[in-house]
Amino acid sequence: MKVGIVVPYSWSFWGAVVEHAELQAQSLQELGVETRTIMGNDPPGQFTRALHPRVGREGPPPPDVIPVGRSAIVPANGSLPNIVLGPRSVPRLKRTLERERFDLLHVHEPMAPVLAIGALAMARSPVVATFHASGGSGWAKLGAPIWGFLLDRIDVRIAVSERAREAAERLAPGGYQVIPNGVLIPPKADPSQREHQILFVGRQEARKGLPVMLRAWPEIRRRTGARLRVIGADPLAVRLLIARQRISDDGIDVLGFLSQERLTEELLSAKAMAAPSLGRESFGMVLTRAFAAAMPVVASDIEGYRDVMSTEVGLTVPPGDPSALTEAIVELLADENRRCRLGLAARRIAEERYSWEEVGRRLLRVYEQVLGRVPTAA
Repeated sequence: MKVGIVVPYSWSFWGAVVEHAELQAQSLQELGVETRTIMGNDPPGQFTRALHPRVGREGPPPPDVIPVGRSAIVPANGSLPNIVLGPRSVPRLKRTLERERFDLLHVHEPMAPVLAIGALAMARSPVVATFHASGGSGWAKLGAPIWGFLLDRIDVRIAVSERAREAAERLAPGGYQVIPNGVLIPPKADPSQREHQILFVGRQEARKGLPVMLRAWPEIRRRTGARLRVIGADPLAVRLLIARQRISDDGIDVLGFLSQERLTEELLSAKAMAAPSLGRESFGMVLTRAFAAAMPVVASDIEGYRDVMSTEVGLTVPPGDPSALTEAIVELLADENRRCRLGLAARRIAEERYSWEEVGRRLLRVYEQVLGRVPTAA
């Protein structure tokens, strides 16, 4: 079986959907499925720096990624995704589909221009699509009356959570399967004997709550002596945010984008994660990433996180409340036995519910059903 995974974003800039697609391809390959991922790429250089304020990944995409165009920042759902919009990307996509002759296409965010809707328009094979977003976006609402009819070409619709399913159904009513985002599970993870550090992992977008984290930090630092490791956000943007908020950077390490391997190392060495997002989250991949590393989480009590968070794995706080975030983190760090107990429970939940091994098998069953290789009731 040969599967084409279509992502409307750029490989060069880290994001939840990009990470999901990369790990999806890896899990399918381990199950014997040949995959190629079609997406954007913005090579380092002056042109990319002019279009993108964020620092991208180093080096070229891996061999199983087929880049078909550059991206531009298009605000959507409170985020700033790097969507492929170049005029040359559509003919490149067409040539790729003709050359690769996929048995099946798996399209992520199928309402997004131009790669996702282009793949739906040009597909000559069955199509599976995954809807990730938790809220409506301007371009999706604008595009629904123009290219919404292309959604009829999807054979199976998948949503990563109930929240994402509800959002998708408002634009595109129909039947959806809920298959969660998978997560990398390190072979071993011990919550004890950790460095006295807290992690924040996320882009420098307002909805991720980094300003809330930074406002809370001086008091957390004073009362606990811990260090804050900021991962995923552009270092320059973080420094500017610290300066604007007029807070001390004492105890703050700004690491920028990290590879999967480096991120795993950080997750396995710190004591807890802070996820003070303000809303518009459909799932919370950053939470399950922490769970897999036996790391408890202090997270905002928002709709997109409630299917993932529980008292078994951490503490929740009202969104946008630095004082509540401070008290929860101080409380967690003050009780080592409780912190380790929460970490072990988080690890167990990640293994049972979110391992890519299980998610990959579920996707493969969907593909086999679509291609008529197993009975629908299997």
